[in-house]
Amino acid sequence: MIDMGSKELYELATRYMPGGVSSPVRAYKPYPFYARGGRGSRIYDVDGNEYIDYCLAYGPLILGHAHEEVKDAVIAQLDRGWLFGTPHEGEIELAKRIIALYRSIEMLRFVNTGSEATMAGIRLARGFTGRNKIIKIEGGFHGAHDGVLVKAGSGATTFGIPDSRGVPRDMVKNTLQVSFNDASQLGSVLEANAGDVAAVIIEPVMGNVGPIPPEDGYLDEVRRLTREHDVLLIFDEVITGFRLAPGGAQEYYNVVPDITILGKIAGGGFPIGIVGARRSIMELVAPVGGVYQAGTFSGNPVTITAGLKTIEILERDNVLTRLNALGDSIRAALRDLLHDAGVEAYVSGVGSMFKVFFSPSGSAVKNYSDALRCDRERYMRLFHKMLAGGVFLPPSQFETNFISFAHTDEDIEKTIEAYKSCITDL
Repeated sequence: MIDMGSKELYELATRYMPGGVSSPVRAYKPYPFYARGGRGSRIYDVDGNEYIDYCLAYGPLILGHAHEEVKDAVIAQLDRGWLFGTPHEGEIELAKRIIALYRSIEMLRFVNTGSEATMAGIRLARGFTGRNKIIKIEGGFHGAHDGVLVKAGSGATTFGIPDSRGVPRDMVKNTLQVSFNDASQLGSVLEANAGDVAAVIIEPVMGNVGPIPPEDGYLDEVRRLTREHDVLLIFDEVITGFRLAPGGAQEYYNVVPDITILGKIAGGGFPIGIVGARRSIMELVAPVGGVYQAGTFSGNPVTITAGLKTIEILERDNVLTRLNALGDSIRAALRDLLHDAGVEAYVSGVGSMFKVFFSPSGSAVKNYSDALRCDRERYMRLFHKMLAGGVFLPPSQFETNFISFAHTDEDIEKTIEAYKSCITDL
C-alpha cells in the first residue's frame, strides 16, 4: 500500500492513467477520494473518512459492501481455483436460475461486462434478422463500443462528449435515435425505415442520465410497435436486472422483450455480462450457429459463484420488497424537503433508485433532453456538500443513486438530514 492521502494519490495517478482514473465518471474536481475499504452500507477512504454509500459501485452491490455470505462463497471457490478455460457446473446452475426468473430467456451466454453483452446482443439481432440498422434511445448508455456511442449517457454526458472521437462514421451510420417516453416518434422512425431495422435497444428505466422511469403504457407501446414492424426488442437490464424485481424490469412492468442484457448484480460485485433470448435466437450463437462470440474469462467461476450466492440471498431474504419500500420512503421525504425549502428540483426514480434533478422550475425529467437542461453545477455543489456531511452520492447529475440491503432505517434518516442541511445551504 502507498502511504498517501487522496490528493497525493490522484496527482500520482495522473502520471500513469488518463485523468488518473480507470473510468471517466470517477474523476471529479478537485480530486476523487481513494477508497480504502467498504463494509455494509459504508465506504471508507484513505484519508480516514467514512461515508454512507449510495453509489455502490454504480449499482452492482445490492447487498452492500463485502457481504459475508458472498465473501465466504468466493473464498471457497478460490480454494478450488479461479480460472479453468473449461466449462464448470456453476455456469449451468446460474443459467438455470436466471432462465427460471426471466420470461424472455430460454438460453443465455455469459460474457464479462455489460458493454460486451450489449455488443453481442446487437450482433445477434443483426444476425437473426439479416438487417443492419438499430434504434437506440437518446441518452441511453449501452457500453463504450463504437456502434452505440451516439448521444450516450453516463460519463459521455457528464463530460459533454455524447459522441467519441475515434469512432468512424461508418460505425454509427446504422444507429438511429429516438427520445425516451415518446412512442409516436419511435413509430415514425420504424415506419420510415421499414424492413431495415434489426432491433430497438432500450433501458426500460434510463439509468445513465439519472433514473428516468417509463411513463405509463410506454413500454407496452414500444413492444407493440416492434412486433408490428417485425423488429427485435432488446431490453438492456444491466442496471434494472435483479433490482426492480427478481425478473427485472420486464417482470416489474410486465413487458417481455426478445433479447435481454444483464450485468452488474448478476455477478455479485464481480465482472459479468449476460445476453439471453428464446432458443431460436440463441442457437445462432457459435459454436451452434454463425454469430461469433467468445471470451477467455467468460463464465469465470469466481463471478458465477458470487452471482449465484447473491441471487440466492435476494430470493431467500425478500430483499427487493424492503429495498423498494426504502426507495419509496426516501423519494417521498426528498420531495417534502425540497417543497418545504422552496427549492426548484425534481425527484425521480423507481424501486431502490433515486435522484434529485435541479431541473428548470422543478419540471419533470422524462428524457435525455430534459436531463440536459438540469443545473449540473448546482448538483456538483450538492455532491460536495453531501460528501463533507458523510454521504457519498455518484459524482454526476447523470448517474443513479442506489440503495442496498445493508442500508438501515437510521442510514436513511441520516441521509435525509444531510440533504436537508445541504439543500438549505444551496
